[in-house]
Amino acid sequence: MMDMLKTENLCFSYPAKEGEESVPVLKNINLTIERGSLVAILGHNGSGKSTLAKQFNAVWLPSGGKVWVGQYDTANEAVLMEIRRRVGMVFQNPDNQIVANVVEEDVAFAPENLGVPTEEIRQRVDAALAAVGMSDFAKHAPHLLSGGQKQRIAIAGVIAMEPECIVLDEATAMLDPRGRRDVLETVCHLNKEKKITIIMITHHMEETEIADRLIVMNKGEVYLDGAPREIFQQVNELRKIGLTVPETVKLLYDLRQDGVDVPLDAISVDECADAICAALKK
Repeated sequence: MMDMLKTENLCFSYPAKEGEESVPVLKNINLTIERGSLVAILGHNGSGKSTLAKQFNAVWLPSGGKVWVGQYDTANEAVLMEIRRRVGMVFQNPDNQIVANVVEEDVAFAPENLGVPTEEIRQRVDAALAAVGMSDFAKHAPHLLSGGQKQRIAIAGVIAMEPECIVLDEATAMLDPRGRRDVLETVCHLNKEKKITIIMITHHMEETEIADRLIVMNKGEVYLDGAPREIFQQVNELRKIGLTVPETVKLLYDLRQDGVDVPLDAISVDECADAICAALKK
């Protein structure tokens, strides 16, 4: 499978105030993200996860090392538009990304700025709204929608650019449980059905369960990297940096501490219940 994104010894520091030294936020990050994968990046505030996300479509440029989007170097200003067309960003507050008074006009905004022909824009808008399950809201005013619906409109606006990759930077942080569920279902659909590479930045452990791969950030470095089921079993390693595990894994871990022979890779509620029932039958 081809690489979608690659970092090579990536370092980054925000500009320091006069008379102060800059503090490294990212330290020698080496990652390869495959095309078509769904990757979650988890960490506390200050871990560097959102700063890393903004490197992927050149919102920020490396202080050291390289970031590649396909064959494009993000430090090359001549290909900046191409990079941002390929990698779309969805941020925490959907209100900051909605620019029009009608949903379909908002979704059309990005392709219009890219110079896409009018006839094709209509097709892209219809397809993008269908992809996020919001076709019935094309003529609605965005400000009347729920938080989850607004976020799906923001995602549709990115889809209309026809990106190869979408980065969601804490995109569910301001949503209620239903809104979060709607957005996660949309993300899964785009990844599985449309084959769009998804990178999901979050501090919610349970949201990472849908990912193919989980990267845990701590103090600007990659702390753990693997499949969620593998990472969740490292309960003590996660606790060392102040992170927890899904409630199902926590329950199984506590049972094991009490001598019950249960696995730690039963993530879903049904898997957890089956594992406990099997242990009790022994």
